[in-house]
Amino acid sequence: MTRILALDTSTDACSVALLVDGEVQEDFRIAPRRHTHLLLPMVEAIMSDAGLGFGQLDAIAFGRGPGSFAGIRIATGAAQGLALAVDIPLIPVSTLQAMAVDAASRAADCSSTESRSTERMFVAALDARMNEIYWSAVQVDDDCAVTERLPEQVSSPQALILPADMTSWVAIGSGWRYLDQMTSDIRDQVNNPDLDLYPRAGAMLKLAERAFANGQLIQADDATPVYLRDEVAWKKKDQQ
Repeated sequence: MTRILALDTSTDACSVALLVDGEVQEDFRIAPRRHTHLLLPMVEAIMSDAGLGFGQLDAIAFGRGPGSFAGIRIATGAAQGLALAVDIPLIPVSTLQAMAVDAASRAADCSSTESRSTERMFVAALDARMNEIYWSAVQVDDDCAVTERLPEQVSSPQALILPADMTSWVAIGSGWRYLDQMTSDIRDQVNNPDLDLYPRAGAMLKLAERAFANGQLIQADDATPVYLRDEVAWKKKDQQ
């Protein structure tokens, strides 16, 4: 009987989801610059609706990035505070992998017990501002297990590449708004990228449940956001 709370504020979306005995409840909102006001009330509401106290959770998952610097810090800090208060572990979840799992789930329910043999390839990309993107190539198999084909990175749109054997794939995320700046090879392979697919807490629960079963947990004190571009950001801040 697994109970996991998930939080994400890595983009303009703010979301909270709760897994209780295989059932998921989620509150997902597009709310730019409102995360600090909305997140904890959303958490309290979803816990109250489920009739649970925080001490009854097994773990808390959070979107650890990449994404908005401020947004990642909000989710990380909230997850740390809640976990420390009741002494439970944390599960950091990649925002890019969560996007791929969400897209795969929409195509075919990853939780289905029906036999399938399709493995889906995704290139998830988020707008990193400063004319750059956060991106990664991800493979999602039938039961939502994720294999990272190319690691998370930040680069110019022109630098995005694909594995040589990745012949059939899906483009997801806000970073694809820079498609016209990418190489001709990439442009020739992309049709109708899904720009409106955000990282969301409900999809993170699929990854968090697997991580929990495998003992891939961390202590609250060890929670660290993944910025990818932290050195560049600090240099820019110093210049300002």
